Amino acid sequence: MRRSGSSFGDFKCAHCHVLVSSAHFLSGVNNRNHCPYCLWSCHLDLYAAGDRLSACKGQMKPIGLTMKNGKNRYRLENQGELMLVHECIECSALSINRIAADDDPASLVAVFQASFESRIHCQCAGFGIQILTRNDADTLHRQLFGEEMTRRQAC
Repeated sequence: MRRSGSSFGDFKCAHCHVLVSSAHFLSGVNNRNHCPYCLWSCHLDLYAAGDRLSACKGQMKPIGLTMKNGKNRYRLENQGELMLVHECIECSALSINRIAADDDPASLVAVFQASFESRIHCQCAGFGIQILTRNDADTLHRQLFGEEMTRRQAC
């Protein structure tokens, strides 16, 4: 992603070239790091979200979805926060990023479906990242569209 203006401002997606707003009221996240349309990102952070210390700056491809490992021991299985997994096409680094409120649900579903056909499950497992599988489709739909939408689809 190419940043215009301040280092935390709006930017033009390096993959699909759309202007992306980093406004918190649109995305619901403090550090916008991916395009809400194509979901591609840029390898900007090195140690922590928003640090912008990575020297790589390569494009990061969305390769799968996972659930955030919560510290709440009372949390039900698959009730955590849905997260997007990116892989840098330059250095192969992996990162996990929050789904933003304005991310395109159809693009998220497409990433989920594309992850079935790839090698990423083994690669991510080596880093302790568990990619959602076909068996998690109901969880994904519940996270994206809510309980009511899931019930309607079942009818």
